[in-house]
Amino acid sequence: MLLALVFGALFLTVFSGLSGYVLSENNFEVAKRAQSEATAIAEAGLEYYRWHLAHFPNDLQNGTGHAGPYVMTYADPEGSTVGTYSLDILGNQSCGQTTSVDIRSTGAPADVANVSKTLIARYAQPTVAQYAYIVNDSVWAGPDRVIKGPYHSNGGVRMDGAANALVTSSLSSWTCTSDFGCSPNQTKPGVFGSGSDQELWNYPTPQVDFDAIAANFTTLRSIAQSNGVYLPRYSSGNANSAAYHKGYHLIFNANGTVTVERVTSTSKLTATPLNSADSSADYSLIQNETMYNTYTIPSSCGLIFVEDNAWIEGVVPSKATVVVANVSDQGVTSEAYLHGNLSYSSTAAGLTLISQNDILITPDSPQDMTLEGIFVAQGGAFGRNYYSCATYPSYSQKGTLTMLGTTVSNKRTGTQWSGSACGKSYSSGYATRVDSFDRAQFAEPPPFTPILSTDYQFIDWRQE
Repeated sequence: MLLALVFGALFLTVFSGLSGYVLSENNFEVAKRAQSEATAIAEAGLEYYRWHLAHFPNDLQNGTGHAGPYVMTYADPEGSTVGTYSLDILGNQSCGQTTSVDIRSTGAPADVANVSKTLIARYAQPTVAQYAYIVNDSVWAGPDRVIKGPYHSNGGVRMDGAANALVTSSLSSWTCTSDFGCSPNQTKPGVFGSGSDQELWNYPTPQVDFDAIAANFTTLRSIAQSNGVYLPRYSSGNANSAAYHKGYHLIFNANGTVTVERVTSTSKLTATPLNSADSSADYSLIQNETMYNTYTIPSSCGLIFVEDNAWIEGVVPSKATVVVANVSDQGVTSEAYLHGNLSYSSTAAGLTLISQNDILITPDSPQDMTLEGIFVAQGGAFGRNYYSCATYPSYSQKGTLTMLGTTVSNKRTGTQWSGSACGKSYSSGYATRVDSFDRAQFAEPPPFTPILSTDYQFIDWRQE
């Protein structure tokens, strides 16, 4: 009897423990299954509203005419109710136009109470901000280059630098000339060189259509005149006159304003132009300027249109787009110059600079320079002209250029000139260049950043 009682007690103890363990594991599996179902249902909600916007692109109220949330039943293929999803839709606007749509979907399974999962996605047209570089010409990235983000050329690419993302060319092969370090001329694959991570090189790939991403300057000027900041032409005459090379100096301030000074005169330097279509006469160095005005950047429309040459620098306080273009005077082309460091006051800020022609770093740029922004040289080149170290020793050879964002250039880019001069292994420009793609601008670029496709897609997705 005693043995029966002892072994019975042991059996009951083991059985109770085993039963508790099995029950606990079952509850855990039920909870995990319910959470997985909730996530799938929430994702179905996102997909449903993507479908809805594809058919009704301006409807942010699910066809109801009133604000959400919108609760909808989700059924399986046999028609049985699997659960429900609740949708909150928020359209993000700038300058009176919807730039993106944030969709918040909360899914809940029908067979388990008090279980839900929430997914948030941003639905928008993809922009150039998803790249570190887009060039409409052949390009050479030297061994000092560090590129963090997708790099694309519609021409050929010689990649001798370090790249941690896709390097793509639209050509299967191209002729590498002495301008790209090949002597005599050689036929090379779309992407070649001594760079690292060559498994990330891909060619040929579809072209980026520069005509399609071109900004409509007339429309942007009208929007800036109505809702943003507009600066009329201050220069005058033709390219052979000193008055032609005046303009505006924009200094962004962290307090939400931009200080604008009129550039009344510039110094003429002799330089080898980065853009072969330009003259060797370089007018990018400010000689004299006077105070013009200080503007508060409109929170509802951060668009600044400069119908003249513009020099840009400072701490950008919010989402802003600067357009440098002349649409009033036939044959007159405006230039954009990067005069000093450009940075953001917070992660919520951003800058897109669109130039009708070139975007050039000035000769008196900082020895070590930081540039944050999306830079679009729509008709010209992005980079820095060649200044001889013998003629301009304080302007020629610089230290490190660090860029965070995107560079889009219609013509070949260049911030360093090869060769050796004045005791250094390069002849002009910046000794070291570091380029990084900006994830924050990819998800939420400034207004009127050029788009790569008219098709909307999810550009950001996260679980709450």
